[in-house]
Parts: sequence; C-alpha cells; structure tokens
Amino acid sequence: MAQALVRYLAAQHIEIDGERLPLFAGCFAIFGHGNVAGMGEALSQQRARFPTYRAHNEQGMAHAAIAYAKAHFRRRMMAVTTSIGPGATNMVTAAALAHVNRLPLLLLPGDVFVSRAPDPVLQQIEDGTDGSVSANDCFRPVSRYFDRIMRPEQLLTALPRAIAILTDPAQCGPVTLALPQDVQTEAYDYPEAFFEDRLVRIRSMPADVEELELAVAAIREAKRPLIVSGGGVLYANASAALCAFAEAFGVPVCETQAGKSALPWHHPLQMGAVGVTGSPVANELARDADLVLAIGTRLQDFTTGSHSLFGQAKLLSINVNALDALKWRGQSLMADANWALMQLNAQLEGTWLADASWSERARRLAHGWRETVQSITNRRTPPGPDYLPYDGEVIGAVQRSHPDSPRHDIVVCAAGTLPAELHKLWRAGVPGGYHMEYGFSCMGYEVAGGLGVKMAHPEREVIVMVGDGSYLMMNSELTTSVMLGHKLIVVLLDNRGYGCINRLQQACGGEPFNNMFDSCLTGPEGAPEIDFAKHAEALGAVAEHVGDITALETAMLRARQSQRSYVIVIDTDARRTTQEGGCWWEVAVPEVSERPQVQMARAAYEEKLQAQRR
Repeated sequence: MAQALVRYLAAQHIEIDGERLPLFAGCFAIFGHGNVAGMGEALSQQRARFPTYRAHNEQGMAHAAIAYAKAHFRRRMMAVTTSIGPGATNMVTAAALAHVNRLPLLLLPGDVFVSRAPDPVLQQIEDGTDGSVSANDCFRPVSRYFDRIMRPEQLLTALPRAIAILTDPAQCGPVTLALPQDVQTEAYDYPEAFFEDRLVRIRSMPADVEELELAVAAIREAKRPLIVSGGGVLYANASAALCAFAEAFGVPVCETQAGKSALPWHHPLQMGAVGVTGSPVANELARDADLVLAIGTRLQDFTTGSHSLFGQAKLLSINVNALDALKWRGQSLMADANWALMQLNAQLEGTWLADASWSERARRLAHGWRETVQSITNRRTPPGPDYLPYDGEVIGAVQRSHPDSPRHDIVVCAAGTLPAELHKLWRAGVPGGYHMEYGFSCMGYEVAGGLGVKMAHPEREVIVMVGDGSYLMMNSELTTSVMLGHKLIVVLLDNRGYGCINRLQQACGGEPFNNMFDSCLTGPEGAPEIDFAKHAEALGAVAEHVGDITALETAMLRARQSQRSYVIVIDTDARRTTQEGGCWWEVAVPEVSERPQVQMARAAYEEKLQAQRR
C-alpha cells in the first residue's frame, strides 16, 4: 500500500508556463515507528522520482512544505510523513496554519494497527469509549479532507479525492491520510492504470452571467471605489489583470498581508497596506470609499479593523470560496480573480470611471506615502543615546543592501511586531516578493518557511526576518537549510522578549507582565544572556552580531556573498514602532479591574465598539 501511494503521487504532474513539472516536489520525512518500515521502504524505492528530505522537527517540516506551496501560488506542493503519536500531533499546528491560509499540504502520519493485535502500542492514545480513536483524529477539524486508510484498496478512491481537494481553488487546504502501520505494509493488486502519469489541471472559474451583471451595476453606481487585494489575486495569477483594471478605471488599490506584492510598491495607484497594520493613506480612503471591491480576501479582522474601517461603503466580494464571498453580508461575485477582473473590464470599458477627483486624490496620497516610507527606512541612527534601532530602520538597511531588492529578494516573516512593519514598509516589486504567514500568525514559522520558499525559488535571495521570541520557538530547520544547501539570510531582531504582545498588554491597561525577560519570573541569576550568533554557528550557519544599522548594511553584503545560510543578529528597541497608519483592532478589555489604566482602556474600548459595523 505505501509503495502504491508513493508511486501514485510521483505520477501526478502539472503544467506551468508550458513546462510539465511534478505536482509534488517530494516528501519531508522524520521516520519512527509507524512509518519507517512501510512509508520508509516505499520512499526509498522512489527516491529518484520522488525525493525525500530529512528535517529536524515535524511542525517545522510541515511549515516548510506549506511555504513551498505558497511560494508556488498553490500550483506545486509537498507531502510530509511522520511516526504515530507525538510525531503526528506535532503537525497539527501546521495543519491549522494551512487550513486558515487555504494552502495545500498532504499529511501522511503513521497510525496504530488496524488489527489491534498488539494494542496498546507505543505512543498509542487509548479511548475507553471509542476503540477507533487515535491521535490522528486531532487532524479532523484542521483538514479539508481526512481519511484513515483501513484497507489497501481504499487508496483507489482516497488518493483522487485528496488530489482534487489539494488543487481545488475554493476548497484548497490540508489533506490528512492517516496510515495504519500494518496496512501500509499489506499488498494489493492495484490496476496498472492507477499509476499512469496524469496531468492535473487547476480550475479557473469565470463569473456567472447574472452575478456579473449585478456586480457591474454596483460598480457603475460607485464614485469612490477602493480595491482590497487579497491572496486570491496572487493565487489566480491575476496581478496583470489587477493592474489593468486599476489603471483603466482609476481605482486605487490597497493590500492585505496575503495580497501584498500583487501590485508593485511604486505603482501610482498603490496605497499600500490596509487595516490594523495599514498605511495611513489606505485607511483614509477605506473610510471614505463608497464601494469596496474585496478581491480574493478572507476579510479577517486585521483587514477590516474588526469591521470598523470601511464605514458605510458597499461591499462587493470577488472570491472562489462561497464562505469568503458571503462574509459581512456583502454582494458576492463567485469567480476566479483573474477571470472576474477581465470580465468586469470588458463590461465596464468606455462606460464608467471612478470620480476623477477620487483617483487624483489617491495618486497624491500614494506618492506622499512612498516618500514617508523612504524617510522612515532611510534613517540610520536612533533618536538618542538611550534608543536602539527599531524594525523600520532594520527593514531599510536590508533593502538598501541590494540595488534591486524589491525585485530580487523574497522576505519571509510570520508573527510579532515585524508583520506590521513589513506590511507597511517592505517594498515588493514582483508578485511573491513578500511572503507573510499572517492568517494563523504562527510564531516559529519563519525559518522553516524560509527553507520552503528557498526550495521553491533557489535563484532568489530569501531573507527571513524574525524576532528573538519566534526564533527561540523553532529554529531547527536552519540546520536543514545548511544540510540541503539551501542558503537563507536570517536577520534576527533581538528585543529580549515578546515585544509586540508586551505593548498590547499595556495598551489594554495591563502592567508589563510575563512577556519581556525583565518582567517575568527568573531564577537567582536572572534572565539568560543569549548569544544568538554562537547558537546559529552551532547549527551550521555563518553568523555575526552587529551593533548598529551601518554595520547591518555591511553584514548584509557579506551575507549575500555567502554560499551558506547566514544569520545576522541585531539588538532592537522593543518600545519603538512606526506610528504612521494603523486602525482599531478589537481586543476585549476587562470590564472589572482595580487598575485605573484598565478602566480607562475599557472606556476607550466601549467607545470604539460604537463604530463597529455589525
């Protein structure tokens, strides 16, 4: 059965830009009991057609596989296999991440014996009320498709269904095939036709005629339209169509975390990030718009300012996913982003334009914001001797270290303060140049994600920007990058704790508590002095610690010349952030507290709730 599974996966292909490529780039594997004999033998037999990569943490290797798929705009993907027990459950977080972000990931965890003859086996979870339960049932709520292969012939139906979900534009997400270790090793006479090479095609759905007419009517009524570009624009390869639509009709564009890079940073109608981590100009237009065209976005709370940002604008959602298209009681246009934009363009050409004063205002604001970004990122010295550099200045140094960084580099990040700073300040010149995991905002994704991106684009410079908190959570795939020869540049910003959540805690009226090293319980010797550069060297990377922004720039030049993963550590200020932009985000504040600061925060919270659109 395991041999059949691997052989089937190796036979799946996809065509990209006229080139026929394997749909699966291979499999990440950490072997243990439950997958070493069955899946291990099968992968060994197919190693020439279906490469197997050894990793160092099950969650990390699943993150790398997810990042690989995201970097390929969901057109190529990877599988991951683990032992039973903790090997499997270590991947549950990654499954949730892939589910939230609508990214393909094939999970192949080992499972307990179907025969139950040796029950309970090592690492088996026993349920006194249900004998069919195993640890892999944890994957059910975070999988788009789940199946436990109880007999070898079940692959004949399970595998086609798995591929269908993994390549479906609307239902795309993680698939879990739990593989009992005895069934993996059982034989079955599969039909030869099952293993024939197959070209997988990803559907591109045009809009329904009636829905299209209603959408056109809604747009024609608008004078102050605004496009919110989401990840669906990138996954549909709709960047060119987005640019053509914006230019043809004078519609300004802002971007979510997942949608950033669909339109180049310097485009005259590019307003930048929107929402809680948004630019001031994008959020200004969002408040004044009379129509929001939400294209390929989940409309999560960071985009909408917890439903307070878009005022009374009418919402038109263009999406392949019905759940997303119907959010916020908006008007829906169910369609692939590329198809929808081309169809709308054809219907509106010569008959409608955004109000000229609105388009001109957008261009003026966008130009001003680009100048502000340049001013922020070009600062090389802190405002005083008591201050360290902060994230915005670090971002500037990273991009200045290459003359064409917006087109050359791919930045990877996931959680903490950096996503807000990068959303506002990173200058992305080509689609995919900005790789942010912010659907699940999973600390620890960064290094593993960077590895997956580098595997997808070995010709590009992949720069992982990560805080010390996330780095400490998961850094083991740095060793994997060295082992596989996939060089990363890791810029590690050390602010000595969880700086982002520390600021949020205080904004909600709380005292600094249990986030920074200096506000948490420690032993008699106090908090550790961590030498991240030495740690990275111990994992096999080249590493150095720099003292300021100028030194960071020169270190980046050395890192770009390196053939091996290179880690640059810089101490940063946890207090300072980019003040420009942003909007309200609903974080519930205690209604009862003895702290005056909490009482004040609660009063402000209740006031903001009045502006929330329900």
